[in-house]
Amino acid sequence: MTVPAIEIEGLRFAWGKHAPVLDIPSFHLARGERLFLRGPSGSGKSTLLGIIAGVLGASAGSVRVLGEDMTALSGAARDRMRADHLGVIFQMFNLVPYLSVTGNVTLPLKFSAIRRRAVGSDPEAEAGRLLARLGLTDPALLARRVSDLSVGQQQRVAAARALIGAPEIVIADEPTSAVDADARDRFIELLSEETARTGAALLFVSHDVSLARLFDRAVDLAEINRAGVSA
Repeated sequence: MTVPAIEIEGLRFAWGKHAPVLDIPSFHLARGERLFLRGPSGSGKSTLLGIIAGVLGASAGSVRVLGEDMTALSGAARDRMRADHLGVIFQMFNLVPYLSVTGNVTLPLKFSAIRRRAVGSDPEAEAGRLLARLGLTDPALLARRVSDLSVGQQQRVAAARALIGAPEIVIADEPTSAVDADARDRFIELLSEETARTGAALLFVSHDVSLARLFDRAVDLAEINRAGVSA
């Protein structure tokens, strides 16, 4: 039996002594699956992603990522798991402003020997390939500081950074909120094609329900979260 990419059972999370933000009896993401997780702003989507990625610890329950229970790992072990196996596209991109485009894309390889081995001996070439797939090909642009790029260009750099080294799971947190509809659909299609090429699972989180048609399956956070409390 194939181990799911993500498997959650009995998850509960609360900030301190406040009411639970998340109370999820069950949730799973199959390996290679492209899943759209929808929910309005403040519904707990980013909190859930933080728990899956090991940035936050659950109050109760199990969160298995590639068979490893993140709730049973130390903080350092969760960091290692995230660096080796997860590619994350943050809502605000979280690029390093003083690094070049190529420097930002290859940054995850400095923290993971597994992803370095997947890339091979020429990480800059792999960065260039991914950026070209996302429409960034000008050598002069790739050498520029990422802070000099447009929002749309930064979005594509963030995607290439998440994809480099073929992580088994790619998580995207509202990554298309700042671009127009045509660019948004092209971005998602390219992201889906690249994850399909490597066999990665894709968890795409957004409040925009019109995007659900581009994925294998759609789940509404409100339907799986019994807490129903804003976060």
